[in-house]
Amino acid sequence: MKKILSIFLFILIFSSCSEYQKALKTEEIGVKYNVAEKQYDKGKYEKAIRLFEQIAPSYRGRPQAEKMFYMYSQSFYKTEQYYSAAYQFESFVTSYPKSEKVEEASFLSAFCYSKLSPRYSLDQIDTYTAIDKLQAFINAYPTSTYLPQANEIVKNLREKLEKKAFETAKQYNTISDHKAALVVIDNFITDFPGTKYKGEALYYKFDSAYQLAVNSIESKKAERLANAKTAYLNLIKANPDAEWKQKADEMFAKIETDLKQISNK
Repeated sequence: MKKILSIFLFILIFSSCSEYQKALKTEEIGVKYNVAEKQYDKGKYEKAIRLFEQIAPSYRGRPQAEKMFYMYSQSFYKTEQYYSAAYQFESFVTSYPKSEKVEEASFLSAFCYSKLSPRYSLDQIDTYTAIDKLQAFINAYPTSTYLPQANEIVKNLREKLEKKAFETAKQYNTISDHKAALVVIDNFITDFPGTKYKGEALYYKFDSAYQLAVNSIESKKAERLANAKTAYLNLIKANPDAEWKQKADEMFAKIETDLKQISNK
């Protein structure tokens, strides 16, 4: 009995493979479509894609075109080919604006770009694109069931941009380009007024102002010490119990000493 069952399964699998191979070679697009749909329903998306690719150029305008292009888009999405999926979903929305799948396709197109968003240290062009696409979806479908998910993704993507901006600003302090650090950190705080990194940013601003002042030429030292003192006061006002307060206090004491020496001259 087991032997008969094994033979039956072999024949079934061979027949399925044979059908797929024949569909790849045939010129009949109806056959390709039917086999592609079978592969799609089985979750064999890579095989479905190969067949959909063959018939897509000549399939527009046919009765089953809407369904085919939806499955084509989903096949790319299911196989995590997000660039292709985003493009196909966008094309679907443009081609079939009255489809019952248009809202889903609009969301998935934007969602694909969010999946392409890299870690914060890399170029964020896909992150910006994802935010724009998701915001456009939110504006177009304010009552969508996808809205909570879209808003959460936008929030996470913006936090990634915030992290990148902070690390970039911090880097100027790290490499001792203190003049640039003061400008870039100020820009960061302006661009992200409610940032969770504000305390750290203010500390690095103070540190850069301090380093610039104590290593300054005499003609600019008083002004730069005064600027560093202001940076310290802003830091303490925002973070009176910060973990770096002891170090900041020591630096501030040095500033006060240097200012007194300058005023006594």
